[in-house]
Amino acid sequence: MVPRTMAGVTLKNVSKSYAKGNLALSDVSLEIRDQEFVVLVGPSGCGKSTILRTVAGLEEATQGEVLIGDRVVNNVPPKDRDVAMVFQNYALYPHMTAYDNIAFGLKIRRMPKSEIDKRVRDAARVLNIDALLGKMPRALSGGERQRVALGRAIVRNPRVFLFDEPLSNLDAKLRSEMRAEISALHQRLRVTTIYVTHDQVEAMTMGERIVVLKDGLIHQVGRPMDVYRTPINRFVASFIGSPSMNFLEARVDDGAGALSVEGSRFELPQERRAELGSYANRGIILGIRPEHLDLAKDGGLPARVNLIEPTGGDSFVFASVAESSVVVRLPGDADLHIGEEVRLGVDLANAHCFDPESEMRIGT
Repeated sequence: MVPRTMAGVTLKNVSKSYAKGNLALSDVSLEIRDQEFVVLVGPSGCGKSTILRTVAGLEEATQGEVLIGDRVVNNVPPKDRDVAMVFQNYALYPHMTAYDNIAFGLKIRRMPKSEIDKRVRDAARVLNIDALLGKMPRALSGGERQRVALGRAIVRNPRVFLFDEPLSNLDAKLRSEMRAEISALHQRLRVTTIYVTHDQVEAMTMGERIVVLKDGLIHQVGRPMDVYRTPINRFVASFIGSPSMNFLEARVDDGAGALSVEGSRFELPQERRAELGSYANRGIILGIRPEHLDLAKDGGLPARVNLIEPTGGDSFVFASVAESSVVVRLPGDADLHIGEEVRLGVDLANAHCFDPESEMRIGT
């Protein structure tokens, strides 16, 4: 199936407010390149679905411009924006077969029957649902219904695909399979795609770039691993990564040569000393990912094991460090017991430091 001419999507200073001054988006600017797969991710109420619905024309921007290609579409009806949207709710007509559900949008556009049939069967072949075309939605599994919903979007040959948490109703195994299928579909069709999810695993595994939002604001945009390795602030650091980053109060010693963390002293790597120079004799927030903590024979942070979650190749150890809780990622055969007292080594070369007031990341 050959898609029609594609285009990027641009938001310029877009804000959206509802009744009583409820601000859903605040001065959002974002450029999504032609053929790019971009994931909008953030907690519930952060504005990600509002962005999607504004691009689709289902919501009207209070201010700012929305462009598809080089065309401002603020006043263009949804049906004329040449986008196709896939929702969390599959929204299939229960009295129609899978074939008719996929073909419905083309029929109301009075497309010739031969062209409709070709597009439906081409989409079914792409999605491997040829054998399902004669079945009713009630006879299909959740994953099969989602494939039919995808087929209904594909047959339109849109310039932009919009996905609004399409996998939320599926079980974990099927979500993983569908993530791979949607990614493969994008590689095949190369249609500009905006994908909304609250699941940061989906964001990390699917997006060419991810956009992290909170409270109607964009906090960071970048390639998934770039955002993971260099989060711009504490919120992004806590949201991207599973399990979440650990945070501990620390103090930079005089001269910025060491950190004091919960009564333990750690020498700072040389490359970290310059960036913390202005924080000498001040408190900071130390962020450490679970994989950057390990068991130490000597020194380290004293900790008490509270819970162990073996997952096969890894074991996630939940422990207490003074009044704080941390998660440690260890090999699956780690021999620990609940209640055991251990010491934790900290990989300061890969740790993150945050200003306690602004919560912005310190350093590069």
